[in-house]
Amino acid sequence: MKLHRKGRAALVLALVAVVGMAFRVSWNALRDIAGAVGADDTAAMLYPFVVDGLMALALIATLVLAGRDRTFALRVLGAYTVASLVLNYVHGLVPELHGRTVDWGRLADWDPANWALVLLATSLPVGSIYFGSDLVAKVLHHRPAPIPHVSTNAEESTETEMKRSTADLPVSTPAPNTPNVTVLPRPVAVGFLKSTLPAKPSRSIAPAPAASIERRVVGADSARPRRATGRVPAVAKSTRPKRTPDQLLAEARAATADWPDAKVTAEGIRRAVRTSPVNARALRDTLRAERAEGAAA
Repeated sequence: MKLHRKGRAALVLALVAVVGMAFRVSWNALRDIAGAVGADDTAAMLYPFVVDGLMALALIATLVLAGRDRTFALRVLGAYTVASLVLNYVHGLVPELHGRTVDWGRLADWDPANWALVLLATSLPVGSIYFGSDLVAKVLHHRPAPIPHVSTNAEESTETEMKRSTADLPVSTPAPNTPNVTVLPRPVAVGFLKSTLPAKPSRSIAPAPAASIERRVVGADSARPRRATGRVPAVAKSTRPKRTPDQLLAEARAATADWPDAKVTAEGIRRAVRTSPVNARALRDTLRAERAEGAAA
């Protein structure tokens, strides 16, 4: 891993060195071109940074941007590369540019070519301002696309898990549920506050039969919230009648008549007869006992 990093660092340094030397060669030609179109000494020294510097900025923008913005950056890079190539080519064809003895504003003998070259050389700084600002704004406002996370779906997983049947597991005894009972005060007779003075005699009227009132023990309110109960819909009820133990045993005997002893398990009986794990274990024990008795006889 360390060698890989050192190799990459050496490659980057070599590329930077090559680009720097190429810039130095192009800088000499672009400086003479800028002086020929009327730039002073300071502007002529900065002119190569305007052209080749924008090329470097456009190259970085192509590595960051995507889509239409990346295409725009590639076009700017190609246009300024061609412009720099043309100006370097003109610098090689006109020896007077090397000693700066050429007439001011004269880059070619043919007037249309001279006008085009002067227009190209003078428009590159303005284009650098526009395209450079646009590329910087695009890079600063660029938001990379989020990388989708690979979600593992449990249903599509290829791993197989061995699950033991609940019919062969031991039955766990649930812990006793102790209700929270609060002792209520003893009931008090209703007529203990009535006056004991003799009442005025009146005719006896046969009392009407009244329903007896039974005492009911009211439990304390439990802190646990109760679930809402209601009538079970008819669709949710099982349409199969409840079978007796003898019927279950008969069905189990018929289903396991041709089974070997090793196959007579609670899980197999539960699936064949479609009963609960508790009944399946009882049927398994009964069938095994019957087969043991038959073998002994």
